[in-house]
Amino acid sequence: MRVIAAMIGIALLAAATVFAGTTKTYQVTGPLLEVKDDMIVVQKGKDKWEIARDKDAKVTGDLKVGSKVTVMYTMKATTIDVKAAAKAEKKKK
Repeated sequence: MRVIAAMIGIALLAAATVFAGTTKTYQVTGPLLEVKDDMIVVQKGKDKWEIARDKDAKVTGDLKVGSKVTVMYTMKATTIDVKAAAKAEKKKK
């Protein structure tokens, strides 16, 4: 009985670890406006989306201006600046 309980506990811990570490993935689809080694520009409606890319980005097909592309991406913080909370004003008696 203890072995079964231990196995269930390990499975739940492993599942929690997997879900806690996942980052939400987003996508944008549209014509490719610009291609550089480190970024691409995709037109979505009236907006131009400039998306950074590196050597690890998987590309299927030939990236060329005018091609319709679907880009899968995640949001990643590069810096986080924390400011002190504003002090509440003292109430007058």
